[in-house]
Amino acid sequence: MESILQIAPKMIQPVPEPSVRRMPSYLSTLHSLSKESVTYVSAPTIARLLNLDPTQVVKDMAYTGVSGKPRVGYLVEELIIAIEDFLGYNRKHEAFLVGAGFLGSALIQYQGFREAGMRIVAAFDIDKKKVGTEISGVPVFDLEKFRDLAGRLHISIGIITTPSGSAQSIADLMVGWGIKAIWNFAPVSIKAPKHIIVQDTHIYSNLAVIMNKLGQIRNEK
Repeated sequence: MESILQIAPKMIQPVPEPSVRRMPSYLSTLHSLSKESVTYVSAPTIARLLNLDPTQVVKDMAYTGVSGKPRVGYLVEELIIAIEDFLGYNRKHEAFLVGAGFLGSALIQYQGFREAGMRIVAAFDIDKKKVGTEISGVPVFDLEKFRDLAGRLHISIGIITTPSGSAQSIADLMVGWGIKAIWNFAPVSIKAPKHIIVQDTHIYSNLAVIMNKLGQIRNEK
């Protein structure tokens, strides 16, 4: 007879966001090691390469379900597969982008998204000069087409690269049109219902940090 421990459902523990954010860096490092024909790598080595604490590396790797071997470390190829599965890179996700300007065009042309399992399949804009054109093979439609195409293609990810003044209204439309996750590049935070995944990426905020630190260095001189 199976014991209670054997048949009890496995509890899924939420993964801290900082750990999730470190995973792509781990993956990039592991790919580099793999190209150098490295078979095993230890947590201290990973920590040294990424300027992290070894204990933190071990904790993060535990979320992938892979354990290192004593005195040997992690099998590089096994860990690559585990992290890609953890991040969902081996699952394909299609996305719609609203705002076919310079930033939107750059994101559409960025090949790294495909490697991460996401593909921007259509862009939308209100500029009639852009509607009907293509960006690296991705068609640009009038915003009014978003609702029908999102439902027909079962799109769950929406990317916003519009000016800040229209970002919230676009987010509201995306929610109403069935989008489950919004990646916002507009320089403003957007609001959405709790069941909607929202990731704000403020490029100007990061630039502000760089400029501020540069100013501090100049002042020290």
